[in-house]
Amino acid sequence: MRQDIKKVLICEQELASKVKELGERISEDYKGKHLLLVSVLKGSIVFMADLMRAITIPLQVDFMSVSSYGTGVKTSGVVKILKDLDNPVEGLDLIIVEDILDSGMTLGYLREVLAQRGCRSIRIVTLLDKPERRQVDIIPDYCGFVVPDEFVVGYGLDYAEKYRNLPFVGVLKSEVYSTSGL
Repeated sequence: MRQDIKKVLICEQELASKVKELGERISEDYKGKHLLLVSVLKGSIVFMADLMRAITIPLQVDFMSVSSYGTGVKTSGVVKILKDLDNPVEGLDLIIVEDILDSGMTLGYLREVLAQRGCRSIRIVTLLDKPERRQVDIIPDYCGFVVPDEFVVGYGLDYAEKYRNLPFVGVLKSEVYSTSGL
């Protein structure tokens, strides 16, 4: 797997430090509130696991899985919920946990859907942000790193379901995904 990585963008130590910082900020911001972290599967699972351990206040966790239909790496903007939350969110303060925010289409849709369910507040935390790819007016409330418009993998992010288990965020060599027609 490592031979497919062009360069390490964010090392393990940088990830750990940033997740700790985000956990401290969220802990402070949500003191006395009913916090629910909602992980958007599958990419955010590693980030979510580390983040929830860095948060020092009581919280609940839940998971959603969504699919954006389109061709190749392009999204059509049509989002389908494949796995919904297990419990009602009425009266809770939600933080949607995402691995990467690029077009914003999926997060925009999820935010709208969840807002209709009676939660008290909704914020977004993303490990990575690619603002130059944004197609929807959405800004994360908590952001780990702003990254260039390159194909990144590792720390939960994948290409063809591979590379999620790399302990760092790296840039995938273009020949890995260009040969598959993307």
